[in-house]
Amino acid sequence: MSEAVDRYTHLADEFAKRVEATPDDRWDAPSPNPGWTARDVVAHIVDSQRRLVGALDGTEPETGIAAGVDPKAAWRESYAAVREALAQPANLEKQVPGPMGPMPVDMAVGRIASTDVLIHTWDLARATGGDEQLDADAVAHAYEGLKPLDAMIRRPGLFGDKVDVPEGADLQTEFLCFVGRKP
Repeated sequence: MSEAVDRYTHLADEFAKRVEATPDDRWDAPSPNPGWTARDVVAHIVDSQRRLVGALDGTEPETGIAAGVDPKAAWRESYAAVREALAQPANLEKQVPGPMGPMPVDMAVGRIASTDVLIHTWDLARATGGDEQLDADAVAHAYEGLKPLDAMIRRPGLFGDKVDVPEGADLQTEFLCFVGRKP
């Protein structure tokens, strides 16, 4: 596997821990994303994984988590599919759609998908009362990758406005404020 796939897998495994730890009565809890619940956070990551698999195998992915479907089961299914797709060396040579146009799979997975799952790991943990501590190296990597894109990411569907960083904040708090979260 590539370094990008390894990074994504590690971060998705951390997200999986929060998904699996979510009590069944917390799926409708509000998340830090305005208007989103814990279920919506998981549905977003599930949809992202399904879109990636669809881009790699040329299929049209199902989106959303249907009513009555367990978010944990939807997560397990989409994560297994993306791991299988990324384990195929030929797929790592492909281009996939990205927010700025087609991009190599390594970039889409190593930067975009990894940063997305990292941020939403915190969102899910915050919504459900779970473990909010993120991988420090991953936070540093994601933050360094996003800083040069600051002006470009401040648009609907990406990131909201930055939040003031509390004095003496650690890197995770600074990063979360940068992406518009209020830790």
